[in-house]
Amino acid sequence: MFAAYATRFDRDQPLSGLELGERPEPDARPGWTVVNVKAASINHHDLWSLQGVGLSEESLPMILGCDAAGVDADGNEVVVHSVIGQSGHGVGPREPRSILTERYQGTFAERVAVPAWNVLPKPKELSFEQAACLPTAWLTAYRMLFSNANVRPGDAVLVQGAGGGVATAAIALGKAAGLRILATSRDAAKRARAVELGAEEAFEPGARLPHRVDAVIETVGAATWSHSVKSLKPGGTLVISGATSGSSPKSAELNRIFFLELKVVGSTMGSKEELAGLLSFCAATGVRPVIDSVLPLDQAREGLQKMAGGDLFGKVVLTV
Repeated sequence: MFAAYATRFDRDQPLSGLELGERPEPDARPGWTVVNVKAASINHHDLWSLQGVGLSEESLPMILGCDAAGVDADGNEVVVHSVIGQSGHGVGPREPRSILTERYQGTFAERVAVPAWNVLPKPKELSFEQAACLPTAWLTAYRMLFSNANVRPGDAVLVQGAGGGVATAAIALGKAAGLRILATSRDAAKRARAVELGAEEAFEPGARLPHRVDAVIETVGAATWSHSVKSLKPGGTLVISGATSGSSPKSAELNRIFFLELKVVGSTMGSKEELAGLLSFCAATGVRPVIDSVLPLDQAREGLQKMAGGDLFGKVVLTV
């Protein structure tokens, strides 16, 4: 079957290790199912895999891709939950959780095998391309907002780094849930897009906000950390799921954190139950993933280049 896969690691030029070509068919072991992939979306995780983050040389070659929507062996339209081992189903109770492409071959292929437990029905209201955007970036944003920030309709939320997949998802989901969203971006066009998507206002990074917020959705890391902490109301919550600009801010703002009794919560991906909730939320409210571009699988290199260059707003989707 045709696939996009990593053959070696390069921290400086990750795409040099990407190959497009034939790979063996997936193995449908007991308790697993094979999904015919219709659409898969690109995440930063795929670039990190090409850099060797979370992968060993012994794992290569590794088909990339965490997210997919497609059709299972029984003809059902499905969405793949990409966290393997979370429940023990299909792998055994002692296996630690991992994301597709870390231990098991990924979704940038004509077919992918996953534990049957990891497959959810695709709502008829969502296209395959839309559904394929949800299991990583959008699930991460959903968990950050509604499980970890614990915000309610009417609360104010700052989303750092508008344009990225998680940040874009947080703006759209927050707007649909009745939150007052503020956003930041270095790019004027992305700030304008953030407002179109539902943010009340969008600012340059570090700008003084019109008011403090109940929660901050942080994926940028070092470059925005101080601003995120200073933007919170007393007792507010900073939820962080990534650090694309680095993990060591110049100031940790510890005095402000303890004096104002701020909460800092780490967040990674989400559960199968949260993904089911996200799918239902999108179907019921009409909110849809923001798709930057749709490319055929054989143009995976171009899609990953867009991700690496940051020249996107929303998700890049690969179709099979």
